[in-house]
Amino acid sequence: MKFSVSPAPPARRRRLRATTAALLAGTVLLSSGCAVAGSAAGDAGRADGRTLRVVLTQEPPTLEPCEASLTGTGVVVRSNITEPLVERDPDSGELHPLLATGWKQTGERTWTFDTRTGVTFHNGAPFTARDAAFSIDRAVNSDLACNVEGYVFGDDDLEVKAVSDTRLTVTTEQPDPILPLRLSFVEIVPRTTDPDAKVRIPVGTGPYAVGSWQPGAAISLHRHDDYWGEAPDFPRARYVWRSDASVRAAMIDKGEAEIAVALDPVEAEKDTTASYPNNETTALRLDGREAPLDDIRVRRAVDLAVDREGIIDALLGGLAEPAGQLVPPGVVGHNDGIEPVRQDVARARALVEEAKADGVPVGRQITLVARNGMFAGVSETAEALQYQMQRIGLNVKVRMADTATQLQYQLRPLPKGVGPIALLIMHGNQAGDAAFTTSQYLLSDGPQSAFGTEELDRRIAGAGALSGAERQKAFAELLADQNETVIQYTHLAHMSGLLGLSRSIRYEPNSATGDEMRLAEVSPAKAKH
Repeated sequence: MKFSVSPAPPARRRRLRATTAALLAGTVLLSSGCAVAGSAAGDAGRADGRTLRVVLTQEPPTLEPCEASLTGTGVVVRSNITEPLVERDPDSGELHPLLATGWKQTGERTWTFDTRTGVTFHNGAPFTARDAAFSIDRAVNSDLACNVEGYVFGDDDLEVKAVSDTRLTVTTEQPDPILPLRLSFVEIVPRTTDPDAKVRIPVGTGPYAVGSWQPGAAISLHRHDDYWGEAPDFPRARYVWRSDASVRAAMIDKGEAEIAVALDPVEAEKDTTASYPNNETTALRLDGREAPLDDIRVRRAVDLAVDREGIIDALLGGLAEPAGQLVPPGVVGHNDGIEPVRQDVARARALVEEAKADGVPVGRQITLVARNGMFAGVSETAEALQYQMQRIGLNVKVRMADTATQLQYQLRPLPKGVGPIALLIMHGNQAGDAAFTTSQYLLSDGPQSAFGTEELDRRIAGAGALSGAERQKAFAELLADQNETVIQYTHLAHMSGLLGLSRSIRYEPNSATGDEMRLAEVSPAKAKH
């Protein structure tokens, strides 16, 4: 097999040229707590030119690295605090070495990875292949129920062996042509990390270490002085969170933050904002286990009831594209032939009436669950969907929820006794392959799927074993079939993000920014390149 290694992307080349001293001992000094930006409790939240201040929509649910595939966690942790063996370039889709220097397939089910030397963790311990093997085993094979396990690997365990300090092998239960891509989601931690419990303050090899986490207030990071690559420009970083998009925008205007995420589209014309396709797709997941949503005519009626163009234009500021599938353009498996469903209220009403005539309880209340802060305009979007569904004869109630509550509805085991649920989701395919979408959202027992069919399950398994053009074709066809025979989803929009950026910094967002904002790629505006 050809040795699968590629040169680092431009953003990483600086770190590869940097001197990497391997200090085997030392202590990470935790900084004192920081006040909320703009408060009178201290100077930490004020502009000093050395602290990069980021305002999020809400507090991360956890900083546990094995949960970094969750957007709220990954935007802080991935590539900042911890790093994987392999990373995917968000623009080209190519895989590049990071803590691994190269990899190759050495058997039908086995891959071999060589690891980088001269790398230290934040606690001073040297990174070896044994830490990588431990991290993979902890994230995938343990009882921690890590999100990365379900999202990336499903129910399959891995056999992981550290052959030496610089080499490990990973063996899958079945041949897996995209294992290196999957491992780009496993963040590496020291083998001294608790294997039986999730951590609150992670230790990694990244350019920043956690200084403090004040619940409800702020998370502070400081530069890891022994980082193996080039040091980031900002010695410190600080995250706060504000649920109101207008407040986040005002913090940029008032000089209280350098970066603000998920701004309202009304801010789009400012020279302090940048829009970007963010790989996220919004959709309604319809629980086909509960009446009236267990009737495919009702699910198809919901699909026909939605005015995608109207929602995008009126509520999303035009910063999105109507969607007909969960996989956005640029992802392996995206079906160019799928057109977004056009609103047809008359046909939708007829389907509901037909179902009603056959005894389907179409008047039963459907709860439309949406998460606060999911995107700018989310509550208005939920209300618009409620109106459009009621317009065709369905009984719909909106419930806005916090992150923890919404995840209870989104992830298995799904709550019981709650009636029919239409869950507003926003799915980001960070990996660029439809396998990550279908295994999560379309399999009958997928971690984020409410139901499915045996036939679709069979086709998903078959597509996952293929590569190249055959893989693309198989996934594209099954996505089209889902829209005809299952209709678990009413697809809404392929989203764009809107980032607030202070004039004092330079940063170019990409499709991964919403899930993995690499602080090392931010520089002061006066810096020369």
